[in-house]
Amino acid sequence: MIDLLVVGGGPAGLATAIHAAGSGLEAVVIEPRPTPIDKACGEGLMPGAVHALAELGITVVGHPLRGIRYVDDHHSVEALFAPAPGCGVRRTELHAALARRAAELGVPVIPARVDGVRQSTDSVRAAGITARYLAAADGLHSPIRRQLGLDRPDPRPPRFGLRRHYAIEPWTDCVEVHWSARAEAYVTPLGPRLVGVAVLTAERGPFDSHLADFPLLSRHLTPGTATPVRGAGPLRQRVGSRAVGRVLLVGDAAGYIDALTGEGISLALAGAAQLVRCIRDDRPLAYEQAWRKVSRRHRLLTESLLRARQHPRLARRIVPTATRLPAVFTALVNQLA
Repeated sequence: MIDLLVVGGGPAGLATAIHAAGSGLEAVVIEPRPTPIDKACGEGLMPGAVHALAELGITVVGHPLRGIRYVDDHHSVEALFAPAPGCGVRRTELHAALARRAAELGVPVIPARVDGVRQSTDSVRAAGITARYLAAADGLHSPIRRQLGLDRPDPRPPRFGLRRHYAIEPWTDCVEVHWSARAEAYVTPLGPRLVGVAVLTAERGPFDSHLADFPLLSRHLTPGTATPVRGAGPLRQRVGSRAVGRVLLVGDAAGYIDALTGEGISLALAGAAQLVRCIRDDRPLAYEQAWRKVSRRHRLLTESLLRARQHPRLARRIVPTATRLPAVFTALVNQLA
């Protein structure tokens, strides 16, 4: 019987397995898809995520990010990261780097699907493998979370993400967040000739129709240089608990508020470290409190910003207020970073 079975070989699952191997635990990852796996995301790593990856022995190669810039039709304000930069990196490059590190540590990745999970008082079994614990890192719409009855309804309108790459030279060394009345557009420089643009919105529609709401951004984007669009959502996922018996949820499977603050990878890495610490100490029920502690600041700021976004009068004041209070804006950005 192994120590930890990780279901899902994305960044959250691989980080969990790497932490386990580094703690002397035997871990196995189950992932049916070949690496690397692409998905719609902003692809900007906060400085905390860059540091957490370095602690796992992973150096990502991408475009340095000096900070965050908020932009609307009439205002612009910039908050610089202190003391270290972030990194704009393709999702596929990040995933490949995590996979290489897991392989270096001897973590097996089995190409299989998990149709169900069965657990007893001292073990859990899935895909023919028995382990002391199971980490469900199977994504935003986690089948394991659903099987365990942990999904909770959300009365608010759903939000969705759309992402496209442009083969153009970056014009910024920050993550730019462009605000319109109905959406946000995130610009992330990823390399010498590559820029990612992700749109977050509660309204359905094609990418180009949303992009039309951002004339300042559209001027930078050269027609004919764009890749196909990838989408994700609904983004918000409410979860009753992060641990049931010997099954623990990590990454997006553990619950998700919104991509507004761009901390998905940071939270996945922090959650992975806490999950492994709890199972190493044979205290799985301590994981819920540990997860809430490492995610508290993110949840508070993201919920607050999202609530403001959902009220038109408040939404119009977000960038002007940040412009008038740059020190406060910088402090909030660095709290997240």
